[in-house]
Amino acid sequence: MTKTRMMTLMALFVAIGTLGSQFIWFPAGIAKAYPVQHAINVLSAILLGPGPAVLIAFLIGLLRNILGLGSLLAFPGGMIGAFIAGMMYRYYRRHYMAAIGEVIGTGIIGALLSVPFAKLFMGSSFGALFFVPPFLVSSVTGAMIALFIASRAHVTERLAKNVTTKPK
Repeated sequence: MTKTRMMTLMALFVAIGTLGSQFIWFPAGIAKAYPVQHAINVLSAILLGPGPAVLIAFLIGLLRNILGLGSLLAFPGGMIGAFIAGMMYRYYRRHYMAAIGEVIGTGIIGALLSVPFAKLFMGSSFGALFFVPPFLVSSVTGAMIALFIASRAHVTERLAKNVTTKPK
């Protein structure tokens, strides 16, 4: 894949993730669930790999914070989930493994790492398992959306084929 195509696809994912978080969200306990972020993490992990997926998650979190659409907790959850989703897909080459990686990375590991992150940067003092339920609800919903998109008419295979072909 050429660098131009990869950067264009990354910019498209960042735009969809940023705008989608404004329009598609639902309450999950005391937090808000943004499943579009997790769907983008899974799709970018499948199509681009772990490195670009982490960068996309970082940029979506950064833009959401700049625009006032998210919190600082978007960073540890989103980036860890994107990395583990990318590594799981790279190792197993199955869409559902990328989704499982996103749920484990964001819903469990990212939620647990958000506790000290929230204490240091946000001044909150919540228990160790406080963030796990809302992070799990959001990541499972987003992973299911990504699996639905990936399964429809083999969209990811077609896109990967078009993205990886060299221009004439």
